[in-house]
Amino acid sequence: MKQETRESTLTVEEFEDFYAQKAAALTGQLYVMLGDLQEAQDVVQEAFVKGWSRRRQLDRDGHPEAWIRTVAWRLAVSRWRGHRRTADAWRRRGAPPGQVPEPGPEQVVLVDALRELPAQQRRTLTLHYLCDLTVEQIAHEAGLSPSTVKTHLARGRTALARHLRDVHFEEGPVV
Repeated sequence: MKQETRESTLTVEEFEDFYAQKAAALTGQLYVMLGDLQEAQDVVQEAFVKGWSRRRQLDRDGHPEAWIRTVAWRLAVSRWRGHRRTADAWRRRGAPPGQVPEPGPEQVVLVDALRELPAQQRRTLTLHYLCDLTVEQIAHEAGLSPSTVKTHLARGRTALARHLRDVHFEEGPVV
């Protein structure tokens, strides 16, 4: 692979050669860093996918192997943080990771009512109430204006209340 500075994008053949020459070594390096071969393989593959869309930057920087390694490491760290947040959430809820309690009738009714909403309202309500995102965070993530997010939240709550009001279930033991 050429390491000179130039303005062109790596060709498909050059990128394929780069992948063929470096994927195994990068996977080995990440395996040593992470201690998990499957995780190393996953993050290196994902880093190469990201690298494909940034071929011009890879070629211009002249250090594509370092770029792929850095991206793979950051992906692994991001995954660790996600796993840790999930485990922390399970601990706060009182259920150990891996043991998911069966949904009660309230959760089933809520999920069914949410399915009746338009997709954007359902997504907005989920991001706000389950993921604890602010209106601004939802707007950024969903590519909407804050006023549109607020509208989706208001309409979604109204529609959800209407659906939940129509649903009645009996409490008591199931025979």
